[in-house]
Amino acid sequence: MATDIVTIARGWIGTPYRHQASLKGVGCDCLGLLRGVWRERHGAEPESLPPYAPDWSAGGAETLRDGLARYLTAVPLDAIKPGDIALFRMAARAPARHCGIVAERDGARTLIHARQNRAVREELFSPFWRARLVWLFRI
Repeated sequence: MATDIVTIARGWIGTPYRHQASLKGVGCDCLGLLRGVWRERHGAEPESLPPYAPDWSAGGAETLRDGLARYLTAVPLDAIKPGDIALFRMAARAPARHCGIVAERDGARTLIHARQNRAVREELFSPFWRARLVWLFRI
């Protein structure tokens, strides 16, 4: 199943960044990528999302973590493997507000994700990302 998730996510590479969108080839944000992969793998999304602003996590609640925990299984950070959903804290003491899908290419760990002003891409799971990783979930 983890290879299915990575294969599906790789199919989204090149999709432009569009806040709140989740349409392969048309546009998505980081959460939209996860939503699209879920739909391709499992069918309908388990719940509807309300509109959210780019700074949706400014209030301090771990909204993204709590939402994923309703449908996915949390795993320890040292158990990371391809197909896992990674959550990142982009600023100290701020809620986690970025996510991506862990993959592997040529023996190196990678991350498939959408970032503002960038299309979905697969990049090295670099020290930058490792330092910001705060939760892992498994579908």
